[in-house]
Amino acid sequence: MVDVPLSWQLAKLCVSIALVLGLGAVAIRVSPRVAGLLAGYPLGTALALFFIGLEISPEFATQSAVHTLAGFTATLALGGGYLLCGRQDGLKGLVAGSAGGLAAWLAMSLILTQFSFTRLSGTLFTLAAIGLFSWLYRQIPEARVNASRAFSWQALGLRAGLATLIIFTITGLAHWLPPAWAGVLAAFPVTMFPFLLILHLSHGAAPVATVIKHYPMGLGSLLSYTLCVSLTYSSLGLAWGTLAGFSVATLWLWGWMRFQAWRTLRLANANT
Repeated sequence: MVDVPLSWQLAKLCVSIALVLGLGAVAIRVSPRVAGLLAGYPLGTALALFFIGLEISPEFATQSAVHTLAGFTATLALGGGYLLCGRQDGLKGLVAGSAGGLAAWLAMSLILTQFSFTRLSGTLFTLAAIGLFSWLYRQIPEARVNASRAFSWQALGLRAGLATLIIFTITGLAHWLPPAWAGVLAAFPVTMFPFLLILHLSHGAAPVATVIKHYPMGLGSLLSYTLCVSLTYSSLGLAWGTLAGFSVATLWLWGWMRFQAWRTLRLANANT
């Protein structure tokens, strides 16, 4: 394991905090539905893979990214486990949901690391999981967060601290683990999981269920990003590969949101 410069550690700290606070602002100012889609934007995964590449090597990050493509299925399992176990409001529901979600994530991760995925097989595996979970979640009702019930600074600080702890744990363990496990860890929902916890504690189980409902379709941008960096890290380098990945992910998310707006308008016109 190499010594990691303090400047890199500070960069991880600052970016992690900024990402979590930004996602929380979206949930309050827009809706849990949009927050669920943006939770699939390559925030935590991009940070994890970038620093894995910076601290270890771009080649190791490339190998890890291939396994990350399949690892998103474990993230979907986490959401499903949280949804099943965290149906009550308050701390009791939060603890039960966290336990169920993490248990489901660990079980699926153990299964995924037993296989040698390629870019194609990893992508197809997660696409199948996205279709399955989207179908399972189709009956979950929509819920909005009351914007007047803003999160406290203490709650926001807790979320940022949790996300920072997770990203430091992932990038630290990557020094000791093979690419398969490093890749699955990079798929862990670094920003979404703390967001679910504080949303549950502050606003109850209903908006949490809405975020989880829309999370699978938001994974398209994550898949696009991870597939892109797995192809560009070695050839373009970390900085340009990351930029290319964000460009592809942004285009996918923009296209998907435009498609949803078009479909909603079409359904509204059909009902008038």
